[in-house]
Amino acid sequence: MDEKERYDAGMQVRRAVLGDAHVDRSLKNLTPFNEEFQEMITRHAWGDIWTRPGLPRHTRSLITIAMLIGMNREGELKLHLKAAKNNGVTREEIKEVLMQSAIYCGIPAANATFHLAEEVWDEMGVESL
Repeated sequence: MDEKERYDAGMQVRRAVLGDAHVDRSLKNLTPFNEEFQEMITRHAWGDIWTRPGLPRHTRSLITIAMLIGMNREGELKLHLKAAKNNGVTREEIKEVLMQSAIYCGIPAANATFHLAEEVWDEMGVESL
């Protein structure tokens, strides 16, 4: 793929995973300061990695959630907890990732993410079971 094709493929996946509303907000908020960074994310994160055939998006969502827990990146984690639904990830599967993260990332990280997941589901109008 050339750079334009990679960007276009990345934008398609980015919209499918994060939703049009989020992507449209990001594009609306482009500035000369952040536009190159946003283009890079679309080309490389979404166009190079999320389009790879080696793992389904479902698995990529779970891996991304686990890594964001370990890195303590609440904003990105919240985004990917919401987006996981678009990739067919269930709350039960997220719970299992959080349980495992308690061992490998620490109890405080898992505890904070349990609370964050419930907040996300409340915002989405989905009952926390």
